[in-house]
Amino acid sequence: MRSYFQLQANKTNFQTEVLAGIATFLATAYIIAVNPSILSQTGMPFSGVLTATVLVCFVSSLMMGLYAKNPIVVAPGMGLNAFFTYTAVLGMGVPWQTALGAVFWSGILFLLLSVFNIRTYIVKAIPKPLRYAIAAGIGLFITLIGLANGGFIIKNDATLVAAAPMSIPLLVFVTGLLLTAILVVKKIKGAIVTGIIVTTLLAAGIGRWWNDSATVVNFKGVFAAPDFSLLGKLDISGSLQWSVLPVIFAFVFTDLFDSLSTLVGVSEAGNLLDENGDPGNIKKALITDAVATTIAGVAGSSPGTAYIESAVGIEEGGRTGLTAVVAALLFLPFLFLAPLLSMVPAMATAPALVLVGAFMLRPVTKINWQMSDEAIPAFIAMVTIPFTYSITQGIIWGFLSWTVIKLAAGKRKDIGWTLLVIDVFCIISLILG
Repeated sequence: MRSYFQLQANKTNFQTEVLAGIATFLATAYIIAVNPSILSQTGMPFSGVLTATVLVCFVSSLMMGLYAKNPIVVAPGMGLNAFFTYTAVLGMGVPWQTALGAVFWSGILFLLLSVFNIRTYIVKAIPKPLRYAIAAGIGLFITLIGLANGGFIIKNDATLVAAAPMSIPLLVFVTGLLLTAILVVKKIKGAIVTGIIVTTLLAAGIGRWWNDSATVVNFKGVFAAPDFSLLGKLDISGSLQWSVLPVIFAFVFTDLFDSLSTLVGVSEAGNLLDENGDPGNIKKALITDAVATTIAGVAGSSPGTAYIESAVGIEEGGRTGLTAVVAALLFLPFLFLAPLLSMVPAMATAPALVLVGAFMLRPVTKINWQMSDEAIPAFIAMVTIPFTYSITQGIIWGFLSWTVIKLAAGKRKDIGWTLLVIDVFCIISLILG
């Protein structure tokens, strides 16, 4: 084990890697409850999504550790699960079985892009300001969902949305949000998981101490056999319809840049770079990410991706794939805890969504807001995502506005042929949509 992971060469040891793996797990474990709570809104069974989530986390993180030898956890991505639920299924009316098929095909495409190194051309074609803006836009989208799930904002015919009147349930959400934020600020390990647990306990008291008819937490036991009901339920052929192609494209694009930005960011933070200054074993890491998405479609989940929270383990000293292996193994017991986790209400996971949205907004500082021909397309991409309730629309209008504005500004050199090809696909998506 020491020689396989080259612990000595990476200036680490077994104990440090194990502790780093535990820290990484605690930082990412919230996805076990949050992912099912989001995807189950499509009609998919909560327990089935939970089993799929754990399988994706375990298999993908194990592969990242053993194959790519990186201390990075792979799990169903935040933003990707929101797109799956709120844009593809609830927004576009795509059946969840077909959406799972789209996840599968996006994984296959991502795998081909990674194996044949086509990703290099795509990466160079996409302007960095748009990458940062789309990431920030997805963060705003997730925050909007969190505020809605927490009952903080409600529909209003006059103003579209409005602040909800104060109530005990809303107070529970706000308390959970502030508590979780304080834990994050104080850099407490497992801050988000702790916040979810405490908010769930507070929510349990709503029915007990305030109003029995408002009970939001129902205890159904602790243990149960894994629910494999979603395994193989994807509609592979149905997902190849023209109308579903924009969904596949959005999955590929979002997953590709989510994983790339995570790998670059985490590797730079931990100085895990190769001789060329690129993230170590980046090709194998991207292949792992692609396999994670393919597996997710088969298992019954939204796409898997590398998690930026892996930086927590790296800060603890994790430098090798052993960190990811330890984290992967810690996910397994949760295959049997579906009844316990199904107790977690939407208002308890809502604070996590709001804070994850805040984390995803960080790249916006890298945009040069003084350069209008870059700032305006970036702004359009960023705000279109939450305001249209569609990640796809943000991507499409971000690309198209970048091309039009750059051409009008006489900066043809800022538009590569690959970007023009992507623009064509964007226009086709608008026509078919």
